Amino acid sequence: MKKITNKPKKKTKALQRATKVKQDTESTMKGRLEITRSGRGFVIVEGLEEDVMIAPDGLKNALNGDTVRIKLNNAYEGRPKGRVVEVVQRKRNEFIGKLQMNRGYAFVLGDREKNMPDLYVAEANINDAKDGETVVARVLDWGGDGKKPSAQVVSILSGEDQADETMKSILIERGFSLSFTDEAMEIANRIPEVITKEDISMRKDVRGILTFTIDPADAKDFDDAISYRKLKNGNHEIGVHIADVSHYVLPGNALDAEAYQRATSVYLPDRVVPMLPEHISNVLCSLRPNEDKLAFSAIFQLNDKCEVKQYWLGKTVIHSDRRYSYEEAQQILETGVGDYAEELITINNLAKTLRRYRFDEGAINFHSTEIRFKLDEKGNPTGIELKESKEANQLIEELMLLANRMVARHISKLKINNKALPFPYRIHDTPDEEKLLPFIAFANKFGYKFDISSAEAIANSFNKLLKDIQGRPEEKVLQQLGIRTMAKAKYTESNVGHYGLGFEYYCHFTSPIRRYPDVLVHRALQEVLEDRAVPDKRMEEKCKHCSERERSAMECERAANKFKQVQYMKQFVGDEFDAIVSGVSKFGFWAETVEQMCEGLISITSLSDYDSFHHSESDYALIGMRTGTRFTMGDKVRIKVVAANMDKHQLDFEWVKG
Repeated sequence: MKKITNKPKKKTKALQRATKVKQDTESTMKGRLEITRSGRGFVIVEGLEEDVMIAPDGLKNALNGDTVRIKLNNAYEGRPKGRVVEVVQRKRNEFIGKLQMNRGYAFVLGDREKNMPDLYVAEANINDAKDGETVVARVLDWGGDGKKPSAQVVSILSGEDQADETMKSILIERGFSLSFTDEAMEIANRIPEVITKEDISMRKDVRGILTFTIDPADAKDFDDAISYRKLKNGNHEIGVHIADVSHYVLPGNALDAEAYQRATSVYLPDRVVPMLPEHISNVLCSLRPNEDKLAFSAIFQLNDKCEVKQYWLGKTVIHSDRRYSYEEAQQILETGVGDYAEELITINNLAKTLRRYRFDEGAINFHSTEIRFKLDEKGNPTGIELKESKEANQLIEELMLLANRMVARHISKLKINNKALPFPYRIHDTPDEEKLLPFIAFANKFGYKFDISSAEAIANSFNKLLKDIQGRPEEKVLQQLGIRTMAKAKYTESNVGHYGLGFEYYCHFTSPIRRYPDVLVHRALQEVLEDRAVPDKRMEEKCKHCSERERSAMECERAANKFKQVQYMKQFVGDEFDAIVSGVSKFGFWAETVEQMCEGLISITSLSDYDSFHHSESDYALIGMRTGTRFTMGDKVRIKVVAANMDKHQLDFEWVKG
């Protein structure tokens, strides 16, 4: 791990502006466009300290989130300014709007607040939609030179189910299509389910070894399986078998293009939007029990100390003997009774040793709380519960981490013309000092000390803190704030290791059904194993795209969870609950109810009758000017639910004095 050092001072804005003015204004630069409510755009260009401002008349037909190519103006005062000359990649191709019928054609009217364009729809593409209906339209041609974009109606929203329409809007606004293109579906449906003798002859046959899957009870896409046998030399052979998606999804066709564009499956409380059509994810590639399946495998020989004595990477044919839910596997681990109990317990003991080694070697033991909504048959939330990570979950987690780590390490050794092979590493950088130092100062107020002499020392300090705060009042706030100091994990060909896991080499190999980077890893690894590796000059571009789509999927999941919270809490408007302060800002504080784990805002204006409050950033607190009353992250408060706004996805609370 690299040592934390002071960062070099940034160029002054005046110097940077002077440098940019000297640049050839005919040259272009590429970046991601963000459009404000005022209609003004800002392009984020890597390497530029300031975003480039784009006036509304310089946007061309680019939309929020698009990747664009821009030209700078000849000269400028203040921040850099420019105009869009080309849309390189669209963030989204589907939009929701109202259909306005005309004679022989129609328009889907855009939402002006969201900078959505009006879309022209030819009569043949209206697809039975009626005037005034809310529809989902897919763009066929983006037009230009005064022509409006043309589109086709792909589905009709009834308007009767606000929750369903909201979920679809959340997905579409962040660039996730609700359906696959006809071209992609045609390719997927043509793929045969039969595994041929030729397929088997080119693979390692491990069908005779005990193999099983452990997944959530409601899972349909089983993308990983575990095999186990005790060897004559006393070692344990553990196979990590991953669905061989790259056998079915071939580079360059329409199916692959759509999988790449999505780059990830999206998991919302009431639905899953898959990266691949269900015929592939739930049938062809799903490692279902009692069926022969094609896999890409990492097979390890471990001794009793859990040291890797040998490993093998390659394509296999497997046969799962048993499908467990996490709950079933956990019960066997706790009772010692059930199918293959002895083997499960042996694997679990090995996994626990791997886990202990990982933390001994510097991994940080953060554990965030995840919630799950209980839903009725219509998808309405009827309750909320915590997701628990027990030994059965951790067993699978550790074996997947082992496979991911060993694949990345294997690839890292390869050099082509004395250069590393471009490869999608999963990296996690050291903490940002600007976030870390205020957190350390805050933790010191509770008596917790940090050693910041090196990255390893910081990791050790975090682990000591996380152990010491267990069961204490400040546990939740320090856990939350500690996570916020961490850098964001991402994909890149520039490997710096994974700080949070304590790994020098790491990648994503184990979930190709739901993550496109894993497909890239499978393809690269197979080329290496067949000694035909060719550097992919677009690898870093692909890594950035996958990282951006991952962030968009997380935004979808957060927005959907927030909406479900509002939907659930609507029944409790007027009721009071115990809560914990979960965030503070200059305009109020957020509190999360203890019972329902739902978060709402207490506006500073609702506190004005009691006192005038100022925001202390260093204390993560609002402090009363007259009374000295403090609302600090982690404090217990009593709140009243005063509003549940389904349109804004917002809960409003009031503080109950005393």
